[in-house]
Amino acid sequence: MHGTPRPSATPAMALSAMDHLIAAHVIGQQELARRLGLNVTDLTCFAFVLEAGDALLTAGDLAARAHVTTGAVTGILNRLERAGYVTRRPDPSDRRRVRVAAVPDAVTRVEAVYRGHYKRLTDLFSAYSPEELAVITDWFSRATDLAHAYLEKLNRNDPDEEC
Repeated sequence: MHGTPRPSATPAMALSAMDHLIAAHVIGQQELARRLGLNVTDLTCFAFVLEAGDALLTAGDLAARAHVTTGAVTGILNRLERAGYVTRRPDPSDRRRVRVAAVPDAVTRVEAVYRGHYKRLTDLFSAYSPEELAVITDWFSRATDLAHAYLEKLNRNDPDEEC
C-alpha cells in the first residue's frame, strides 16, 4: 500500500511544523491538567505511571523518567496521592522502597478527557501507509531521544557545554 502523495517540505518547514505541534500540545496539556485539577508535571508523571501498567514504578523510576530529583518526585507523589490519582504500595522485594499504582477511578477520568483527541489522532495516523507510519514512529522515537539528551545537558547546567 502506498501512502497519499504529500507536498514537498524542507527541514526548516518540518522544524516549524514541529514547533507548532509542540506549542499546541503544551497549551492543550495545560488545559487538560487544569480540568483534572493537576499541574502539567503531575499529569505527565501520572501518564508515566499509566504507561508502566502492572510493572509499578518506584519513586526513583518516576524521577528518572520525569527528569526531576527524588525530592521533587516526593512532592509530585504527595499531590497525586492527595488528589486521588495514585497510591503507594510497599515494594515486595525491598521494604525500603514503595511502588506507585494508579487509582482505577482516576484512570477512567483521565482516559475520558483524552479519548476524543486520541481518536482523532488515531484517525489521522490511519491516513498513512505502514511504511510512512514506520518513518513517523522512528522520527518520534529519535526526536524523543534528542529531547532527553538536551534536557540532561540543561540539567547539568555546565556553562562550557553548548546546549
